[in-house]
Amino acid sequence: MSLYQKYRPQTLDQVRGNEEVVLVLTNLLKKKKEFPHTVLFHGETGCGKTTLARIIAKELGCKERDLAEINSADFRGIDTVRDIIKNSQYLPIEGEKRAWIIDEVHKMTNDAQNALLKLLEDSLPHVYFLLCTTEPQKLLPTIRGRCSEFQVKPLSNMQMHRLLRSVVRSEKETLADEVYEQIVQDSLGHPRNALQILEQVLSVPEEHRIQTAQKAAAQQSQIIELCRALINKSGWKEVRTIIEGLKDQEPENIRRIVLGYCQAILLKGENDRAAMIIEAFWDPTYNVGFPYITYACYSITKN
Repeated sequence: MSLYQKYRPQTLDQVRGNEEVVLVLTNLLKKKKEFPHTVLFHGETGCGKTTLARIIAKELGCKERDLAEINSADFRGIDTVRDIIKNSQYLPIEGEKRAWIIDEVHKMTNDAQNALLKLLEDSLPHVYFLLCTTEPQKLLPTIRGRCSEFQVKPLSNMQMHRLLRSVVRSEKETLADEVYEQIVQDSLGHPRNALQILEQVLSVPEEHRIQTAQKAAAQQSQIIELCRALINKSGWKEVRTIIEGLKDQEPENIRRIVLGYCQAILLKGENDRAAMIIEAFWDPTYNVGFPYITYACYSITKN
């Protein structure tokens, strides 16, 4: 079992960070009959949206056979929603409730979103919908209007340090401070990223761990590779090759990760290069999209 699976929170009191979200959810669950039937978790990839959705489904009395998870990146058409409509009519098989977790819900087609809206408006008392997305602005406003929204944020550096040290202790291992710092910087506050990097680090001898941390992060995320290329003053040819491999990624997610990476570097001390990159990536990408990322990177390589 991977570290991410092994240490994935199973209850709300095990969740690290996002204290306000956890508090509100905890209070809502005290009166389960009043818990909203449609919840939207939004935030960056790997911050715990799906984990929270699973915990909520369990707390509402939903057993394994009554919980369905759908990734809209793979099943995003109206047929998927029709299947949900059909199956939602049935009573729970094992538990008290039925629940659907719909991940990357923003990738559903407009027709599918409209069909989903109708379903949300007419949901049955035993049915709950837990929606997760990295791009809430791409959802129909009418769908967002039907949801109780919760923004799931990355962990702070201090929270990430605590998480990593807790896992390392549980694994009966030790880690040098510089390795902790490297993982915190490269994980950008995302617990899943951090534990995936940590797993690779703990599998090698101590003298190779800092290099393994750096390599694991780059392999795990081309965006981290882009960040390092920009910080290290790589030429446009190298940066362009990395950007070509990012065309399927959400531009706004790329921008936020670049900003987070450079912020972490600045907080370690003065760094004009990191400050310049932050300035180039300051504005949101919603109106321009991927060309914004391309131009920002190009302008940086020419300075």
